[in-house]
Amino acid sequence: MKLGAFSMSLSVADLPASRAFYEALGFAQVAGAPEEGWIILRNGGCTLGLFQGMFEGNMLTFNPGWLNEETPDPDFTDIREIQTRLLAQGIAIESETDPDATGPASLLVRDPDGNAVFLDQHVSAPGHQ
Repeated sequence: MKLGAFSMSLSVADLPASRAFYEALGFAQVAGAPEEGWIILRNGGCTLGLFQGMFEGNMLTFNPGWLNEETPDPDFTDIREIQTRLLAQGIAIESETDPDATGPASLLVRDPDGNAVFLDQHVSAPGHQ
């Protein structure tokens, strides 16, 4: 099962202050819309998403359909297949995606310690539009 590109999504109280902090550590903005309360930063192979007022707590984020550094993955596991596999293994899904839909979708699960794991697919599965 290919989960896609990985990043850490941080819920921040002050986006400009957090951005300045991570830029001091060598991160640079590669995407985002500060006016909407979010930016994506990268330092080498490490990607951070900073999000102000969008969700509570921090979470691990995976993007099916993408490899690191915004490279599309032409052979990825669609999020609906991932969801089916997780459910078959008894993993509770906090926020499910429509199993009959196609295209972009997301789902949220929590690990045994309550840490959020967010899967956010931005693209259609191969063979779907």
